[in-house]
Amino acid sequence: MGFKNVTHVLFDMDGLILNTEDLYTIAYQNITTRYGKEYTFDLKIRLMGAQSHETSQIIVDALQLPITPQEFIEESKKQFEILFPNSQVLPGAKRLIEHLHKNNIPIGLATSSSKESYELKTSKNHQKLFSLFPYKTMGSSDPAVKRGKPHPDIFLVAAAKFPDKPNPEQCLVFEDAINGR
Repeated sequence: MGFKNVTHVLFDMDGLILNTEDLYTIAYQNITTRYGKEYTFDLKIRLMGAQSHETSQIIVDALQLPITPQEFIEESKKQFEILFPNSQVLPGAKRLIEHLHKNNIPIGLATSSSKESYELKTSKNHQKLFSLFPYKTMGSSDPAVKRGKPHPDIFLVAAAKFPDKPNPEQCLVFEDAINGR
């Protein structure tokens, strides 16, 4: 098997750079518990990398919650406002991002989060780190990203934001979600 020349790097955010997958679990469990339901690990695995409208629909359907997906989104936003500002950078992430930036390797962010969610996660403690990403794609807010992971839409849109328009095969993607492979 031959290796392709990598010229650009794309990073997922949730669960890879920030500990927000843990925070999503807390938020969703807080909501589902009110309806006597459990947010399970199996359900969590199905959702990783999905856009917010996809996530809410899957949770409401899977757990047969007596609310609409839009109501689930609204309840989630309230939870996120409390939890996300306290997100933490995961071990090694800052060092790798800073190393690539220092060595002029083009880097971009490709997160399924919405712009609003991204701001909650990064504005309090992580502005400096995320300022190193000149190109950011927020899948739940970007109309060019039609489908969430496992579809490659977010990575193709993110790669197209680099000024030199690399072939997607030249982009190394760091992704933690099974759905993002």
